Amino acid sequence: MKRQIFAPEHDAFRETVRSFLAREVLPYYEQWEKDGIVSRDAWRAAGKQGLLGFAVPEEHGGGGTPDFRYSAVLAEEFTRAGVPGLALGLHNDIIGPYLTSLATDEQKRRWLPGFCDGTLITAIAMTEPGAGSDLQGIRTHAEDRGDHWVLNGSKTFISNGILADLVIVVAKTTPEGGEHGLSLLVVERGMDGFERGRNLDKIGQKAQDTAELFFHDVRVPKDNLLGDLDGAFVHLMTNLAQERLSIAVSAIAAAEHLLEITTEYVKEREAFGRPLATKQHIRFEIAEMATECAVTRTFLDRCVEDHSNGQLDAVHASMAKWWATELQKRVADRCLQLHGGYGYMSEFPVARAFTDGRIQTIYGGTTEIMKEIIGRSLLG
Repeated sequence: MKRQIFAPEHDAFRETVRSFLAREVLPYYEQWEKDGIVSRDAWRAAGKQGLLGFAVPEEHGGGGTPDFRYSAVLAEEFTRAGVPGLALGLHNDIIGPYLTSLATDEQKRRWLPGFCDGTLITAIAMTEPGAGSDLQGIRTHAEDRGDHWVLNGSKTFISNGILADLVIVVAKTTPEGGEHGLSLLVVERGMDGFERGRNLDKIGQKAQDTAELFFHDVRVPKDNLLGDLDGAFVHLMTNLAQERLSIAVSAIAAAEHLLEITTEYVKEREAFGRPLATKQHIRFEIAEMATECAVTRTFLDRCVEDHSNGQLDAVHASMAKWWATELQKRVADRCLQLHGGYGYMSEFPVARAFTDGRIQTIYGGTTEIMKEIIGRSLLG
């Protein structure tokens, strides 16, 4: 089924992304996985190529377009290449909106040029050892000291945690306010008391640095409050739809790519003297996955189109996220099975996709949270 959502300029951008991957990422990715972190040079190269800050105004060095289809192209090509470690989507689609919509003019002048040229890498720190999706469980807190905040607490599972120069920290600023007593404070590299823990050892996405962060009496200037005081809950909810759509876009791209490589594999691999593709069970497996991917792709493209037009709501973003990521998980498992013993070998793309993709149903809101959001919208 021919896709209808992209214009010639998006197709041209896709070629730019592919060239960037071939030149700046793929030759180095194996080493990045061994190192557990990507090179900062890759971030600067991405900025130079115009892959950062699509929605940032041109006056601050960005692309000046809110068209999410560029982000979709980037997510699809990075997913197909199997290189999730260079987390441009996190930077552009998840953190970018906080800076463009909430930052003051002074903050934009201070942060956005580096955000766009790749010299300022970003992260958002919400999850804690005892608090994930439940914002009321957040214990990191900031005390008002007049011209600054004193920040204490810890965060975990923070993507870009080692590389980040700017971290948006969700902290309690009104102790009795519950989820409505939280604020966003921007902590910058080099602030006294801001420490990074170990680069966490994950089962997948080995090149993507994920860290523990610690805040010990960190003096955060009042000028580093992002958005409204005690307004973090509303700010977070406002930006979650794009975050979840971004994850869903990469999920369907992963499922489609796995289906493609597995279809070719079963045509070539023989069992009992005949190609696997001649077996009815194999054909049924491929047919089922192809149908599920086609139906999901149609829904996802509609969500991308709606979001580009400012019409995607939180419920449909949640539907897209849980359905596409669970499909990715099923397809990865079935495709690995169809590869037999070779599917368990790390050198095969299907094995890496299996481990790299497993996080998709967890971060950005678990499948269970997505279902709860959808259910509440229908049943109250």
